[in-house]
Amino acid sequence: MIKAAIVGGTGYTGGELLRLAAGHPQLSIQAVTSRQAAGTAVAEWFPHLRGHCDLSFVETLPEDGRGMDVVFFATPHGTAMHQVPALLDAGVRVIDLSADFRLRDAEVFAQWYGQPHVAAEWLGEAVYGLPEVAGDALASARLVACPGCYPTAVQLALMPLAQAGHLVDAPIIADCKSGVSGAGRSAKIPLLLAEATENVKAYGVTGHRHNVEIEQEVSRHAGHAADITFTPHLMPMARGIHATVYASFEAPTGMLQALYEAHYAQAPFVDVLPAGSHPETRSVRGTNICRVAVHETRPGRVTVLSVIDNLVKGASGQAIQAMNLMFGLDESAGLALPAALP
Repeated sequence: MIKAAIVGGTGYTGGELLRLAAGHPQLSIQAVTSRQAAGTAVAEWFPHLRGHCDLSFVETLPEDGRGMDVVFFATPHGTAMHQVPALLDAGVRVIDLSADFRLRDAEVFAQWYGQPHVAAEWLGEAVYGLPEVAGDALASARLVACPGCYPTAVQLALMPLAQAGHLVDAPIIADCKSGVSGAGRSAKIPLLLAEATENVKAYGVTGHRHNVEIEQEVSRHAGHAADITFTPHLMPMARGIHATVYASFEAPTGMLQALYEAHYAQAPFVDVLPAGSHPETRSVRGTNICRVAVHETRPGRVTVLSVIDNLVKGASGQAIQAMNLMFGLDESAGLALPAALP
């Protein structure tokens, strides 16, 4: 069994890690930390885990995490970077669900996250943990930076074009919608039911942290700078992301469907839908699946539709998928779940 701990377990991503771990055949959660909930049973915070998790929250990791095989950080940005170096020095592998190790430039991190990076020496070693892209690099990784939820949906929409060299150096538009759980599990007025229901609104239009992350990774794989306009919207639903991505490409007309199908043929969690399809967020609710549909709207122009569950494929499920690859397990272990409908 893989012995694991979760730092910051009272949020939605921590709860999803615990839910998915309960069905994983080779993962044993040994400890879950929370300063605010220390001494409280996990099932009091997450009633759906009653009978599946008998742990109580602790304030800090037992023995500072030594003896664990892997530690997941489900914390706000700015926390993991203070604790990760000591864990790595102790031989513990780390999977960070926050943004602390996603960006490769410490100055860019400071610009977008409003604080200096205190573990910048680890940025070069961190593996950006999008499993469909990272591949073999995860097997030897000591530190994995899980992608953001929006960047996951957008990158999976663009990677077949980028990696095949077909993505044109022209503006790319990513028009994205997310459920309110993407904003975290905290009391904020815009997230109250009376505020969010029957309403749609954009935010971060003049600049969003996920934009620089998307541009960093798409540019890296395309081999040239990717100019991406990213606009997120808040939707009146608990879970889900729908990304509508508009791009230009250089390739023969009519070949993109086959390109996407071939690109993801060995990817168990990317489902390329038949031509003409329109994926729905509810079709991936509670799953680690990304469903993609490709539409060539005119010669050289494509609209890619990509849907994920922001808490699973966009966070905790992807973290476990990466862990499976890190420890030589079946990539799908603990994650072969159908969506819940309605």
